[in-house]
Amino acid sequence: MNEPTLKNAMDTLEFLSQDQETRRRYEERQKYLHAEASTIEWATEKGKAEGEQKKTMEIARNMLALGMEVPIIAKASGLSEAEVQSLKPLP
Repeated sequence: MNEPTLKNAMDTLEFLSQDQETRRRYEERQKYLHAEASTIEWATEKGKAEGEQKKTMEIARNMLALGMEVPIIAKASGLSEAEVQSLKPLP
């Protein structure tokens, strides 16, 4: 561990050990920052999953437009046959 990081940790420890209220506020802040980071991570993962689903459905639509059969598209895309059927344009 490098010196500045260790010194910063020691300074923080010394500061927090002086006052119980300061320590409590610090711990609350740490909990808040952790919860915020978890929320951001969850939202990012959810957005990626939704983006992947949209891309899969777009590819399935393209395959339908090329005249491919629904069972083949379902097998290739991982979508159910009903999901693929629902992507067909209305006549």
